[in-house]
Amino acid sequence: MTTDAYLADCRARLAFDLLSNTWNAVLLWVLRDGPARPGELRERIGGISPKVLTETLRRLEFNGLVERHAFAEAPPRVEYELTALGRTLLGPIDAFGAWAFEHGDEVMAAQDRNSR
Repeated sequence: MTTDAYLADCRARLAFDLLSNTWNAVLLWVLRDGPARPGELRERIGGISPKVLTETLRRLEFNGLVERHAFAEAPPRVEYELTALGRTLLGPIDAFGAWAFEHGDEVMAAQDRNSR
């Protein structure tokens, strides 16, 4: 007997896939304050390469979480902002962050114990 809960197109699995990518959650969280250009996003986020930033923004746009706005200016300007759907993930991301703040030391201690 199989259950629909584990199928690749399961809605719960879709949500976990969206939040399991670290950069997805980080970019959504950074964009909570409003639109930003790629350079601004790189400044706010330490450790993300331009290539990974572009890939992540495209993935978020594909999933309807981020909107890309291109302005017909010289030089060209592009901004990204959260969609209404993207904003609905801020609560779960905040909850994960609160959990990490509360339990992060415990997890790191367990990792340290188990790496010996």
